[in-house]
Amino acid sequence: MTNVTIFGTGNMGTAIASVLAAGGASVEHIGSEGQGTITGDIVVLAVPYPALNVIATTYAEQLAGKIVVDITNPVDFSTFDSLVVPVGSSAAAELAKVLPSSKVLKAFNTNFAATLSSKKVGSVDTTVLIAGDDETAKQTLAGLVTAGGVRAVDAGSLKRAHELEALGFLQLALAAGEKISWTGGFGLIS
Repeated sequence: MTNVTIFGTGNMGTAIASVLAAGGASVEHIGSEGQGTITGDIVVLAVPYPALNVIATTYAEQLAGKIVVDITNPVDFSTFDSLVVPVGSSAAAELAKVLPSSKVLKAFNTNFAATLSSKKVGSVDTTVLIAGDDETAKQTLAGLVTAGGVRAVDAGSLKRAHELEALGFLQLALAAGEKISWTGGFGLIS
């Protein structure tokens, strides 16, 4: 059985936990304030972007060798008009620099909690896009997601996190502007 630790107990952390538990994982939560011990082989950071650096520096030793999944969308929420990472980079790439001994993946940032819970985006099956440089780590996460009843697609190397974050930002902007609902979003048809 795969053990998963999820930082964050909000809508996304809860929805991701539900999918991964349905896929056979044992899931524990640590609040977004980050007080607790990491026991999971996979660690999901279901927290706001500004919390990434605090968690990474506080738990760097415990995160070494683990699969670390960044779900954040590094959006400037004061203006809601840009991403706040260096041009051409991503939150996940920046996190990988701070955690060089971890296997950092980008996933779940293009999904809303409701579409993970319902496993549907409209009439289309929900798909989790996964980017990362460690093939085994991507396959491990994809296996749990798929076993949990949600599609998973390998989106490529960690460089693709840049595009995933732009897509996540666009989807958030559309939902916040009431152009799509929080139960909708982008679906992938293959």
